[in-house]
Amino acid sequence: MKNTIFGLFLILNLGFFAQEKFTISGNLNDASNGEGLIGASIKIADQPKGTITNVYGFYSLTLPKGTYKIVYSYLGFESVTKEIVLDKNVKLNVELNETSTTFEEVVITGEASNKNVESLDMSKNELNIEQIKGIPALMGEVDVIKAIQLLPGVQTIGEGGSGFFVRGGAADQNLILLDEANVYNASHLMGFFSVFNPDAVKNVELYKGGIPAQYGGRLASVLDIRMKDGNMKKFSGQGGIGTISSRLTLTAPIKKDKGAIMLSGRRTYADLFLPLANNPDLDGTKLYFYDANIKGNYTLNDNNRIFLSGYFGRDVLSINNQFNMDWGNATGTLRWNHIFNDKLFLNSTVVFSSYNYELGTPSTDDDFNFSWKSRINDYYIKEDFNYYLDPKNTIKFGLQSAFHEISPGTISYMSEGIENEIITPTTNSLEHAIYVSNEQQFNSRFSAVYGLRYSLFQNIGKATVYNYDDDFNVSDTTYYQDGDIYQTYGGLEPRLGLKYTLDETSSVKASYNRTRQYIQLASNSTSSSPLDVWFSSSPNVKPQFADQVALGYFKNFSNNAIETSAEVYYKKMYNTIDFKDHAQLIFNQGLEGELRIGEAQSYGLELMAKKTKGKWTGWLSYTYSRVFKDIPLINEGEAYPAKYDQPHNISFVTSYEFSKRFSLSLNWVYNTGRAVSMPTGKFVYQGQTIPIYSAKNSERLPAYHRMDISATLKGKKYDTKKFKGEWVFSIYNLYNRANAYSLNFVENKETGVTEAQMLYLFKVIPSITYNFKF
Repeated sequence: MKNTIFGLFLILNLGFFAQEKFTISGNLNDASNGEGLIGASIKIADQPKGTITNVYGFYSLTLPKGTYKIVYSYLGFESVTKEIVLDKNVKLNVELNETSTTFEEVVITGEASNKNVESLDMSKNELNIEQIKGIPALMGEVDVIKAIQLLPGVQTIGEGGSGFFVRGGAADQNLILLDEANVYNASHLMGFFSVFNPDAVKNVELYKGGIPAQYGGRLASVLDIRMKDGNMKKFSGQGGIGTISSRLTLTAPIKKDKGAIMLSGRRTYADLFLPLANNPDLDGTKLYFYDANIKGNYTLNDNNRIFLSGYFGRDVLSINNQFNMDWGNATGTLRWNHIFNDKLFLNSTVVFSSYNYELGTPSTDDDFNFSWKSRINDYYIKEDFNYYLDPKNTIKFGLQSAFHEISPGTISYMSEGIENEIITPTTNSLEHAIYVSNEQQFNSRFSAVYGLRYSLFQNIGKATVYNYDDDFNVSDTTYYQDGDIYQTYGGLEPRLGLKYTLDETSSVKASYNRTRQYIQLASNSTSSSPLDVWFSSSPNVKPQFADQVALGYFKNFSNNAIETSAEVYYKKMYNTIDFKDHAQLIFNQGLEGELRIGEAQSYGLELMAKKTKGKWTGWLSYTYSRVFKDIPLINEGEAYPAKYDQPHNISFVTSYEFSKRFSLSLNWVYNTGRAVSMPTGKFVYQGQTIPIYSAKNSERLPAYHRMDISATLKGKKYDTKKFKGEWVFSIYNLYNRANAYSLNFVENKETGVTEAQMLYLFKVIPSITYNFKF
């Protein structure tokens, strides 16, 4: 009987097992410039089968032998349908043309129309660079970081900070990548602007949870920014002249349809007008930043393509020839795309990343001058594979290895004609990882992505390690020779994402991920500073790790024109770092003795509604979030809010196109005030007034809120002219809100009463920018 049943099963399924299959693969590109389209949709007409392009525009789809109508689509572009006779493996590159949108139908994102519901991604936001450019900005400077701070689950300290805090994570727990290279300090002008020139940026993705297995090294989030590849069709350019800076981007084919090069630059110029002030106190004063981006790519043949990209940026601050400070990032990325066959894609990457700063006084004939230099360098290689097993399984796997070199500081100074030097020893370490994941569709309703990452961290000599007693005093010292591996940490990082489709317009998703972090920032302020010090895990500092779970409901309305989502999350963080009161973090060889270790937890709710089609577009989001630290030796052992704990956050971003030439944009933000400690009393000891503070972070600054507005006026016949120009008029902080940056407590000498003095940075700031392209 069993044999009969088994035989019947084989007969019924013989057609399936014997079914001959072939693969169609290729690249999907923008017809106007040859740029690969990321996340574009490839589907079989009238069937649920399909796939999407990877970050290089490559796709692969394996199907049974037959004739198919394949639909290639990308929102904002005209769909293309190809009828394919699949009786052998087929390589097919497809180009899509931008949609000639009417006045009534304006699209602001480049995603599949129902991606919000169908995709396995949750806790992820993608921003189109044109959408970012439409958001009103401080002094007219379009800013990628300021744009993501308007998304649910992302907090900010307000003005003066380009750092951001995601789901209870600290600013240093965000992995910021530019063409796969780490960016350690993403700010210009002490945090007022970010280092990313919008004209050089192609795509922005933010992962707040459900982090894919190929990413690691940070606890909270991944911000993956890709530069434009360059125009392989023709010479073109774009730029802008603004209130405080100008920028220019040029791109041209190396060989038409084979390769391209892109050059982009930006510089502020407020310092150029200082001589006009005719003020001797400003002589020798400088305050500016500049960026330079370069990228080239070349297609060697159908199976091989190379990319070379780099970034260099610098801030320069000099005050009256008495004080100098400069800092900046440099990155370089070399990538090789290789297609082994129709199913297997490889991206090999070699990366260099550096952040350094210098502080000091100019060399003079005076008796004293000094120079303080610090740097962090990364060198790493990556091998990332995509294997398209079949339409229901896409496997990703790879390995990574990095060398970290951290030099906390070298001080050179001259005193009484004698040169002196103090050096904080450089620390070296290795960080490795291997990973594998699979995105699997089980049926038309249920799909999952599951993966595993293993990371390994090793401290390498030459090194001096201080050992501490229970009171955090140095008890003894251990020396390690050059090349010695003296501490190793490692562990598994499972990743899981689930999606269940309820109907065509709604789905439920869930995710879990564990992340580990081996390098962190020593900072005792809420906002990051160019002088903050990075330090690695060591025998005294265990790696931080975190577990996060999230659950979400996703629903689309009005033929996918309106996307809504609701997510809840809980995150537990281990080996969390904080610092003792009055910790000395700068140029301290005993920095590890200033640390206090414990745990933290965060939880929250994120709501978002986004309209992507029509004359009126934008989004409204609300976030409720809490984050508490529980560190036994701080706050008398009681749990306390983190400095960036801000329970309520509202963001409203909208744009309305009145005509093809004129549009108006507006955004409004509200944040609960930051958690701070305030004096609640005082006493006098030996003639000195000593303040008595509240429990740690138990008080709050006033709530932060602000409205910005901008108007864009395009030139006549903008769509038909080769040279296109537009004016952007913007007002930052429209209703003149004085938002508290800090509170200082000063004793009134007449009354003896301690008074609070609020420091704020900006009120109303108008700006004007002229943008052009050709």
